[in-house]
Amino acid sequence: MATGALALGLAPLHAQNFDDPEEFAKQQEQLQAESMGPEGQPWVQHIGGDMVETADLGIEGPATVCFSNAGVNNPWRVVGYTNMTEEVENHDSIGEFIHVDAEGSDDKQIADIDDLLAGGDCDVMIVSPNTTAALTPAVERACEAMPVIVFDRGVNTDCPVTFIHPVGGYGFGIQGAEFIVDNVEEGANVLMLRILPGVDVLETRYSAGRRILDEAGMNIVGAEFTDGDNAKTKSIVEDYLMRGDIDAVWMDAGATAVAAIEAFEDSGYDIPVFVGEDQQDFLRKWQDKGLTAIAPTYPTYQWRTAVIAAARVIEGEALPGPEWVLPQPAITQENLDEYVNPAMPPLHYAMCGCEDMANYPEAWGGN
Repeated sequence: MATGALALGLAPLHAQNFDDPEEFAKQQEQLQAESMGPEGQPWVQHIGGDMVETADLGIEGPATVCFSNAGVNNPWRVVGYTNMTEEVENHDSIGEFIHVDAEGSDDKQIADIDDLLAGGDCDVMIVSPNTTAALTPAVERACEAMPVIVFDRGVNTDCPVTFIHPVGGYGFGIQGAEFIVDNVEEGANVLMLRILPGVDVLETRYSAGRRILDEAGMNIVGAEFTDGDNAKTKSIVEDYLMRGDIDAVWMDAGATAVAAIEAFEDSGYDIPVFVGEDQQDFLRKWQDKGLTAIAPTYPTYQWRTAVIAAARVIEGEALPGPEWVLPQPAITQENLDEYVNPAMPPLHYAMCGCEDMANYPEAWGGN
C-alpha cells in the first residue's frame, strides 16, 4: 500500500532500517523484472520466488476462510475489501467467508484472531496486519492451528504459507523520483510532500525518492508532512510558492494530490511536474489539464490475490511462496486513458484489477 500509503492504514514500525541499499537495489530490479503468470492478470502474476506445495494440508472444500483485517477505514482499503468479497464469489471451494475488522487497533486485531481461533470455525486464515511487530505473535498462534496467508504488510515470522505484496515502498519512491529526474533540469526545485512519519512503506518511499533526487542534483526545497489533509496540503504548497518557484512535486501518496495542484492553480502558477497516485480524481485532473505526471501505485488488486491464495490452499494447488511478489505498475501518459473512468467515484483506485468482475462497477460505487 499503498492511497496508497495513508490508504494502507499502516502503523509505525520501530528499530527498522528505512534506507536499506540492498532492498533499494532489489526493488529497483524487481520493477523491471518480467512477471510470470497469465497475461493481463497481474493479481495472479508473480516476480521470481519459489512455489509452495499445499496438497498435504488436507483441507476439504467447501471450507471456511476467515479474514482478520487491519481496517476498512479509508478509500484504498474500501476498494480492496470490495475486491476481496467479489473474488470470494468466484471460488466454489470457499463455503463461508468470515470478516473481522480491527478498526486500526493492534489490541482489537489480536483479540479478533484469538476469538477466531477459539471459535474453531476457520479452516484457512487471511491476515492483513495492523502493525508488523505487534501482530507477529498472534499470527504465529494462528499458524499452529491452520494455514495462514498474510498480505499487504508482513509479520516477523515465516510461518504463513505465503506473504503477498507488490514490489514495495522503495519501488514506489523510485518510480516517482526517476520520472522527475527525466523531466526537469539538474538543480530544479523539488517539493516533497509526505503524509505521516514512522510508517514503514511511507518511510521507504521517501528514502528511495530522496536518494534518487539527491544523486541527480535536485534542489529539495522542502519535505513536509501534510497529515493527509487537503487544506493543510494547499497551505504548505502556497507557502512554498511565496518563497520561490517549484519545478516538481513528489508525493509519498496521492490522497491530497488534487489539493496540491489546486494550490498552483489558485495562485496563478503553472502546474509543475507531478507525482500522484492512481485515485480517479488525480487521474482526471491529469488528463483534463494535460499535466506532466506519473502515478506510482500500490495496487488494490492484491486483495484479490489473497482470496485466490486461500482457494489454492483449499484445493491443494501450489502457489508462489514464501513471498508472492506482485508486479507494481505505474500509470503513465502512455496508459493514462486506459485508467481514467468518469463513471467511478473520485477516490476509486484505478489499479484495482476489478474491471472483469461480475458486479463491476456497481459494487465499487460506479455507475
